[in-house]
Amino acid sequence: MTTSNKPAITYFIADLHLSENRPDITACFLRFLKNDAINAEKLYILGDLFEAWVGDDDDSPYLKTIAAALTTLSQCGTKVYYIHGNRDFLIGKRYAKQASMQLLPEIDTIDLYGQPVVIMHGDTLCTRDIDYQKFRKKSRSWWWQTIVKSLPLFVRKNMAANYRKKSAAATAVKSQEIMDVTGSEVIACLEHYQSQLLIHGHTHRPAVHKIIANGESAQRIVLGDWYEQGAWLKVTPNSIELLNQALTS
Repeated sequence: MTTSNKPAITYFIADLHLSENRPDITACFLRFLKNDAINAEKLYILGDLFEAWVGDDDDSPYLKTIAAALTTLSQCGTKVYYIHGNRDFLIGKRYAKQASMQLLPEIDTIDLYGQPVVIMHGDTLCTRDIDYQKFRKKSRSWWWQTIVKSLPLFVRKNMAANYRKKSAAATAVKSQEIMDVTGSEVIACLEHYQSQLLIHGHTHRPAVHKIIANGESAQRIVLGDWYEQGAWLKVTPNSIELLNQALTS
């Protein structure tokens, strides 16, 4: 089946945080690919597909299973695009090729059925979370990534586990306001890219927000996380729907 034979449907997902110790999330994701995404023209994964990513040299059977499922989807004619999240920003060209995903810039604009749309993970919008933004700047630098990637795989896995513990502890004491997006940053982004629609994840607060940008009405759509249910955005030329599904079928 080729893309031209697909219905005019585009899906967006984010914040699945896939890992071997959450087989329920994995099963829901695989069902989504098989039953829903396969009928779409395109699938955009806007970051944090995985709970953590320590390098493309991690060739565990679990990661190969996910790559194989995405490759099957691509072979069936659904184009798969990927924007890095704050958990899996080290995904590189090697795994992207293995999973038949096209890597996109951290902020990108797409033509969505005639409408220019800004897509991103969303963490750059949370400017009030100063500690995180400092870490983000450091961890995206070439020198930091070069040092980390040079470490043995088991060391990187331990580092990732320790970071997740520290991150969870820090998040527990931060206010919801600090961890949410900064409104002025959202408007500045839309005005910079001359768009009236922004789609992102990261905050785990699925909703459609109506705002004003470029002097006109605009929307910010937040994708849901997959901790308690499957969650995706379905877009057609005539509709936009935030949908969810129980993790267990």
